[in-house]
Amino acid sequence: MTFVVWVAVLGAVLLTLALTSSYLRWLPVTTSAVCLVLGAAIGPAGLGLLKLDMQNASFWMEHLTEVAVLFSLFVCGLKLRSPFKNKNWRVAVGLAGPVMVLTIAGVSVLLHFGFDLSWGASVLIGSILAPTDPVLAALVQVNDARDDDSVRFGLSGEAGLNDGIAFPFVILGLVLLQHDDNPGWLGDWLLRSVLWAVPAGLLIGYGMGRGIGRLTLALRIRHADSTVSPNDYLALALIALAYVSAESLHGYGFLSVFAAGLGLRHEEVKSTGDDELPAEHLVQPVVGHQNVEPQHAVHGDTERLEDTQVAAGIMMGDMLAFGSLVERAMEVFLVTLLGVVLVAHWDWRALLISGALFCLIRPLCVVALPWRGVLNGHQRLLIGWFGIRGIGSLYYLFYALNHGLAPSLATLCTDLTLSVVAMSILVHGLSTQPTLAWYEQRKKQKT
Repeated sequence: MTFVVWVAVLGAVLLTLALTSSYLRWLPVTTSAVCLVLGAAIGPAGLGLLKLDMQNASFWMEHLTEVAVLFSLFVCGLKLRSPFKNKNWRVAVGLAGPVMVLTIAGVSVLLHFGFDLSWGASVLIGSILAPTDPVLAALVQVNDARDDDSVRFGLSGEAGLNDGIAFPFVILGLVLLQHDDNPGWLGDWLLRSVLWAVPAGLLIGYGMGRGIGRLTLALRIRHADSTVSPNDYLALALIALAYVSAESLHGYGFLSVFAAGLGLRHEEVKSTGDDELPAEHLVQPVVGHQNVEPQHAVHGDTERLEDTQVAAGIMMGDMLAFGSLVERAMEVFLVTLLGVVLVAHWDWRALLISGALFCLIRPLCVVALPWRGVLNGHQRLLIGWFGIRGIGSLYYLFYALNHGLAPSLATLCTDLTLSVVAMSILVHGLSTQPTLAWYEQRKKQKT
């Protein structure tokens, strides 16, 4: 009966969101915030329809959150069409690298001196909370491959990169807690977890995305099967192969999957020409920011397009639609579960940590970097505020729980992580639409 109840509740939540979407879109609230509240209402503190033991569920929750992040990273990579020489990549790399490392350091110092935690526990929790989320931050990221806004592109690239770049620091926290006084442990960590695993994941994924994309387009053009090929299978295959290939060579699978989506997008640019419009918009109409099914949307004038443009457009449109569907479904499910367990794991210290992280540490880290004219002051403040935490932090939490944490530390990590993520969903969820409306209005005035 437990499985039946879970499915029934999930169906009820999805139906509620579907029926109320026309009302919610006019409110300053995100879908994630609504799901969080619904989860709390149906959890033990509310109607008591669902219960979840975090300790018993940590194994399958690790893999469930991992799958959610993988799909989101792949879709994120598909949306970033700008070449690497574009200045927006400086923003993305700066946020995913120096800003994230400084954020980890800032949170670690706060936890160590402010809450008297050991350096190992402080670094671990800081690393769990530092990366921004590619799943819950959809509203502030690139929604369309044509979008080259510096703020949205930078936040998208940051979310795609830092979910993998945070991994070595999570491992560093675990090593600090568990190392056996081996004098070479720091060098081993630096060599294996940073200098090898990060570039290996990026290069393996990008190479696979470019190679599989080129092979796929060539075969479909040769056999004239662009409109009937199962692109959802291709997306699943590329995600799986990029992840497994990187992990088998001790690279980071998250980075590999993001780079695979990026490589596939760049192969589309190369094969169809550096057109102003992405290939999917050449062969299909767009409703708002959501792609419709390409096989039902191909324009009647595709004869004027080259075969590569038709094949690439249908492939990219299918993959974006499929990946976004899985991403949204996983978001609803996981955030609802977070709401179910939130009351039992609430920790008041999250109010102080969230306030410091959202209002001081993250903004100061962003503003402090020398962007050299890439971002103006208002853009820096906006990026500093939109450091949304979510499913990525939950994955790192469950990864740490499954790697030998002491019971007291496991409880501390669980309570703080769930509470801070919930605070981010609520605070950022309520401020996203008004802040973006203000930003777009300023852009129009300047134009």
